Amino acid sequence: MAVAAETNIESFEQFLEECSAEREQTQREIKEIELLVQQTTAEVERLAQRNTQVTNRLRQIEAALDTVPREDIREAYTAVLDTQQRLFTMQGQLEKLQSNQRQMDRYLDLLRGVLEFTDQAAYAPQSSDEGEPSQPLVVRIIQAQERERQQLSRQMHDGPAQSLTNLILQAEICQRLFDTHPERARAELQNLTTAVATTFQKVKGFILNLRPMMLDDLGVVPTLRRYVDSFSDNSGVHTALTVTGKERRMASHKEVTLFRLVQQLMNNAVDHGHASSLQIGLDIGDSIARVSVEDNGSGFELTEMLASPDEERLGLATMRERVEMLGGQIRFDSGPGRGTKVSFELPVS
Repeated sequence: MAVAAETNIESFEQFLEECSAEREQTQREIKEIELLVQQTTAEVERLAQRNTQVTNRLRQIEAALDTVPREDIREAYTAVLDTQQRLFTMQGQLEKLQSNQRQMDRYLDLLRGVLEFTDQAAYAPQSSDEGEPSQPLVVRIIQAQERERQQLSRQMHDGPAQSLTNLILQAEICQRLFDTHPERARAELQNLTTAVATTFQKVKGFILNLRPMMLDDLGVVPTLRRYVDSFSDNSGVHTALTVTGKERRMASHKEVTLFRLVQQLMNNAVDHGHASSLQIGLDIGDSIARVSVEDNGSGFELTEMLASPDEERLGLATMRERVEMLGGQIRFDSGPGRGTKVSFELPVS
């Protein structure tokens, strides 16, 4: 046991060294991204000015269409399409850079928090129910954050990134068709407009899932209401939210925890339980906020699930840790074929 404990400490010290090196590397990468953001912003502004110029020129030509040579008309339309395509591409690159910058900033904050946390109590391992030493809490937190980043990366690749790639291809098709098949070009432009609007809605939904801005501005109750409505519309799952008690703000970290838990439970119900109906209840009392999420999905055997590799996808143990770290309690009630109900409490004050 002593040898195993010493090995764990050595491994953890190595992990901390890697975290420190990762922090320095992340700081360098953030500086590089900041420079790229500045350069790309300047290019977007230049292209926006250029787009205004060529658009005004095209309007002038359209106002005197009968007297303008055909070659000038073609050149004007080509200039507008070329400038708008380049502007759209650069705007997409800028948004991606800014998104990367925000993710890197959050990652850097996480690394700093980990290193600060370990200065206080990082070497004390948590004991399992069987008395065997398990991974330190900070290691499990890092692993949970890494799983979230991997999920985010997959969602970015399968969602907005793929949609933007398709939009660029459609724009290139329009450009090639404009001179030879103007009618087909108009049809493709109409399809492109529809695709852009659809992609915009997807990106808005992605941002809402990632970090609703109104969570900081208005609090957890309005944010939950909006999220539940959006979730119901996008998934087709009947979802109802009931709020009782006194609506008021809580500490930011508690509001974030409450929202994230409800969000994860709703996604679990649909993705893994294949539920068709969800009932969410939130009661804000004087000292305790009580939350319940109940679905009519396939359910699971709790003991078997906690010991299964699938538990990592559901994150039940991580949920319990997050709630208990804030002084709350969480209960899971499920069974094969009878859905799942999860209830948890968090101190308000």
